[in-house]
Amino acid sequence: MDGTYELFRHYYALPSVRDSEGLEVAAVRGVLTSILKLIEEGATHIGVATDHVIESFRNQMWPGYKTGAGIEPELLAQFPLLEKALGAMGIVVWPMVEFEADDALAAAASLAAKDTGVDRVFICTPDKDLSQCVQGTRIVQLDRRKRLVRDEAGVIAKFGVSPVSIPDYLALVGDAADGYPGLGGWGAKSASAVLARYGRLEQIPTDWREWGLNLASPKSLADTLSQNRKLAFLFRELATLRTDIPLFASVEELKWTGASADFPALAARLDASVKSKR
Repeated sequence: MDGTYELFRHYYALPSVRDSEGLEVAAVRGVLTSILKLIEEGATHIGVATDHVIESFRNQMWPGYKTGAGIEPELLAQFPLLEKALGAMGIVVWPMVEFEADDALAAAASLAAKDTGVDRVFICTPDKDLSQCVQGTRIVQLDRRKRLVRDEAGVIAKFGVSPVSIPDYLALVGDAADGYPGLGGWGAKSASAVLARYGRLEQIPTDWREWGLNLASPKSLADTLSQNRKLAFLFRELATLRTDIPLFASVEELKWTGASADFPALAARLDASVKSKR
């Protein structure tokens, strides 16, 4: 589960709630409640990734890459509390510092899928970056807000390209949320059409006449790609998630066995904040 996304989602969806020290805690309460619902619905093995530090190694690669600038201080302040609360609740947490939460999700999905005892891996986030991790019907994305499961066929239906081409797709169209612009003139339609045929950036012919595609201004697109090839490869590297992070040795490490002895006091603190507000 993408803890960063869940914290953002609940922060903007729920009314303000403060604890006895005046700290905003509504989003943390929302995420905990959401995970408890997952458990009640039958989830047994859960891992939550968070951006303990918003910046990552990608900020050294591209100066415009996303930072913590502009994030509401009351939202940012809830990250440490969320990590503490999840740990007390008995949920495995991966607080990312050098890497991003998305990298942890990609690595966890890859590790879990290698376990023959695992039937299906759900990556709980609608983030388009994670679509590159989808494999057939074995690794899928779950948009819990829309109650939508996206398998490999779903990725192709949405983006027009297979999961393996998602980093190339993002390199061309850009990702405003992550702070890189893509290549000028390239949009979703042109990127999906070209990559559906050629798959990866390096396989796209430099001569647009070889494309054989009905696109607007194909020569301009080819020229832009040719002139900005290094930049396109850089953007693809930014979009490519890391799967080599050793998060766990066995899927059984993710099994939820109940809350720790520290959870009742923390839960009481969060409950008291609601009672106090009411």
